[in-house]
Amino acid sequence: MNPYPPIAEHGMVGDLQTAALVSCEGTVDWWCSPRFDSPSLFASLLDSERGGHCRLAVDLGEDATTVRQLYLPDTAILLTRFMAPGGVGEVADFMVPVESPVATDRHSLVRVVRVVRGSLPFAFACRPRFDYARAPHTLTRPNDHSAVLHGPGTDLHVRTTGDVALRSDGDDVAARFTLSAGQAVAIVLTTTDSDGIAPPEPSLDDVVEQMERCRVFWMSWLRSCTYRGRWQDVVNRSAITLKLLTYAPSGAPVAAATMGLPEQIGGERNWDYRYTWIRDASLSVRALIDLGFEEEAYAFRRWLRDRIEAGGSASGDPLQIMYRVDGEPHLTEEILDHLEGYRGSRPVRAGNAAADQLQLDIYGEAADALIVGRDIGALRGWKALNGVLDWLCDHWDRRDEGIWETRGGRQNFTYSRLMTWVAFDRGIRAALYASRPADLERWTAARDAVFRQIVERGWHEKRQAFVQHFDTDVVDASLLLMPRVGFVSAHDRDWLSTLDAMDHDLVSDSLVYRYDPAASPDGLRGSEGTFNLCSFFYVEALARSGRLDQARYAFDKMLTYANHVDLFAEEIGPSGEQLGNFPQAFTHLALVTAAMALDEELTRQATTPGAEHLHPAFHHIARTAPRAD
Repeated sequence: MNPYPPIAEHGMVGDLQTAALVSCEGTVDWWCSPRFDSPSLFASLLDSERGGHCRLAVDLGEDATTVRQLYLPDTAILLTRFMAPGGVGEVADFMVPVESPVATDRHSLVRVVRVVRGSLPFAFACRPRFDYARAPHTLTRPNDHSAVLHGPGTDLHVRTTGDVALRSDGDDVAARFTLSAGQAVAIVLTTTDSDGIAPPEPSLDDVVEQMERCRVFWMSWLRSCTYRGRWQDVVNRSAITLKLLTYAPSGAPVAAATMGLPEQIGGERNWDYRYTWIRDASLSVRALIDLGFEEEAYAFRRWLRDRIEAGGSASGDPLQIMYRVDGEPHLTEEILDHLEGYRGSRPVRAGNAAADQLQLDIYGEAADALIVGRDIGALRGWKALNGVLDWLCDHWDRRDEGIWETRGGRQNFTYSRLMTWVAFDRGIRAALYASRPADLERWTAARDAVFRQIVERGWHEKRQAFVQHFDTDVVDASLLLMPRVGFVSAHDRDWLSTLDAMDHDLVSDSLVYRYDPAASPDGLRGSEGTFNLCSFFYVEALARSGRLDQARYAFDKMLTYANHVDLFAEEIGPSGEQLGNFPQAFTHLALVTAAMALDEELTRQATTPGAEHLHPAFHHIARTAPRAD
């Protein structure tokens, strides 16, 4: 068994309060419960020896078995298939969605193994390591088919039940068994509250009924999707992924299911992404509504309004950049020195110190989420936004850490100014449209001052481009959003020259870097891969700017970097490998918006055909190919 399978060689299952990653080898090597941001139960992805795992796989050795993984279509039921000389078997992993809005400590990960051809031996092992592998556990055995692995003190416990005889393995449990064609068994891992009590052991019929409930839930939920474009399958998978990463009791999405996965193997850029970023979640609102998932969009808007009303940010400002899923603002960062990190990538961080940073762009994203089109939301939401904009009038002209959470000191970031312009613009439009009380004179003066500052100081005459901040000539991929937010036309000369500068400095074979750390130091050692979010934003910007062949080519190439079940991590490394936390919601959000923009522009092109151009795939060849003569 590979101690550290590639990040991309995983699928995800979840129940809308927590999620688990299952490797292509049949190993659950990441699961936190009872919430996304709880301490881990299984974390062998961050330390193969100490982290803990649950393995269920054919027991013949890697060389004798071919493994394939897929989702049941349009569901979050994950199948891992084992093909060996003796037969074919498969493990179905799923979690039944918890449809109640009430948070619970009880979550069940169901693993159903069956053989469809021949006869195969299987091995099972459940080795949880509580509290990020810092806390010991004890084992009790109610009977031969179940075990309770007791966490520390009165904290969470894991109960394992199944149709196979379990044997004790120290304080863990394991089993070996053989199945023939047509036979199946189920093993259920249930996290329970302090008394360790779990529901009665389920029969195989019970488990099959649960699987059908899970399938029906996802199929029914997906019927709300209004997207009928050219990339139906990948958009559906991205929509399901965004739903899986949303904490149902509060409506708050997390940035990713994991923590500590590196942006560079062996590097220090290893962050905890199991929290709700105002920016990421706010930008998802438009995509969710455009896809037809209005309930999810409005649930987050309620959560966002509650954060503004609650106050209590670490800085004392109206908002901070991220929160826990329940709205708790304190995300103290700690180093888990006892974990070696994915393939030795240290340090492993839990919590996120960036929560204390000043990032002024979040007010624009929040305003854009609270005011969707002409929908200004509830009266309470307007009152909350009104107060934020009044505050922003006095505080927008400040240096901050910027969208990428750099740790190299504050700057006058152009993107931060852009989004404060968005905040004032959306507020003014909504107040005029809905006749809401507002200090329009003050807001308008602030909006216009921000606009002037961007065009005068954010524009670099020599580069003929908008740049990262006012004291540099470096371009930044965050500014790919300038046309989308309405600051500039996608066909404006200054925007097109900015896009050309990004093409030159940040784009590598259609993949896009956020910025160049060598030219614009960010206070961290090492480098990082291209950023998937930016690569999809680049596709959207190309499409809106009329560079449609280039946009489609870039989009199609990006899809080749998806993993076997169409999931994306945060970044793409030098060899095409996926890096960073996985799967990342922001990436899947950007995929959706890129697909919708491409569909719209391709449809428009089909009705208004233009001149033919050399396809982007041939540009480099045309420039570099040697003469045949």
